[in-house]
Amino acid sequence: MLNFSIANTVTDLIQGDVREHLPLASIPLEGDVLGLGTTTSLDNGELTFLHDGSEPRTRLYKCAAGDGSIRQLHPGDGSAHFPYVCFSGDATALRHPVDPACLAASEGLPLQQRIGAAISSLSEQGQLAEAPIYGLRLGLEWHSLVITVASKLCMGQKRRNQAPEDPGAAAQGLYGSLQHYRLAADDPGDANDPIRFLGRSLHWDCCGFWDTQPESGRVTVPVATAPLHLHGCSRDLRHGGHLHHEHPGSRLRRLEWLAIYPLQQIRMLGSDLAVEQLGYSDGRLGFQVSNRGELDVSDLGVAVVIDDRYSSHHYLRLPWLAAGETQPFSLPLPLPPGPHQLLVMADPERHVLEPLESQANNAARLTIEL
Repeated sequence: MLNFSIANTVTDLIQGDVREHLPLASIPLEGDVLGLGTTTSLDNGELTFLHDGSEPRTRLYKCAAGDGSIRQLHPGDGSAHFPYVCFSGDATALRHPVDPACLAASEGLPLQQRIGAAISSLSEQGQLAEAPIYGLRLGLEWHSLVITVASKLCMGQKRRNQAPEDPGAAAQGLYGSLQHYRLAADDPGDANDPIRFLGRSLHWDCCGFWDTQPESGRVTVPVATAPLHLHGCSRDLRHGGHLHHEHPGSRLRRLEWLAIYPLQQIRMLGSDLAVEQLGYSDGRLGFQVSNRGELDVSDLGVAVVIDDRYSSHHYLRLPWLAAGETQPFSLPLPLPPGPHQLLVMADPERHVLEPLESQANNAARLTIEL
């Protein structure tokens, strides 16, 4: 069965300080691959996955936060790591084009309602398998469209160290603070309008998802009434970003075509840090820190505590530890005669989003007698 992989979640991204990243090389782009995501915290933007049905590979575009422009990404071009991304394998066999007559029956309704109606209709007719998440490809023509592009979603927010906040409210507040862009037939010409006019590119190709449990925040903002999340690019490949289809300034002219993909197998990707081979010999402490998970980790801290004296502990920092890699350490550590307890902890502050069941190997202890 085809896997639908999720690296972190939209909820994780909203909370900020995401230190886990999926490399571009881990995303299989052969065939019709559905996905969306964000680029690194140092170079923010949105990801859009485009495929026209005849291409051998899916094209991946980065939508820039500063001006709403786009460029195609390629392995090795420097935009290789994503703090949030979800993607399928080749989903060609799961594609269900929606009959134009079915689309016409819901004409006049908001886009989210039209897509929901199409999923319900095909499911009731037995033409579409039930799934927790449905992938979507669609072509749209707009009277006017408002988009946003993620900017500094992951930089220095420190939200995880603040009092708990309703994730839905946090999502709405965060997305509301982003730069908004408007596409329309005419420039409103209002210098005081906070929504910046981009141009007249009103035909868009989009890829996104319908989550039957949107409050989970897996692929949408964690709001029960917001199951639809769409990224897209204008057909002239000038602009791209997150489609604010529900914004008052977005007015749909025509849903040109729609294809639905039932994604039944969800795979959550995560990090798994481990402290291994801890030993002490000839006045030196040796150990290694391994990343057994699927995500690269940035700014990883390692603490060395001697005899439970945290006030005088040693602290190391790794700028980057890729998935599957191991970093060895050998530290001079002179100790007086007698018994000693040595503790080495990877990520002692719990900054890395690691499943609870995977955290037991984040620390290693050693008892020695000198």
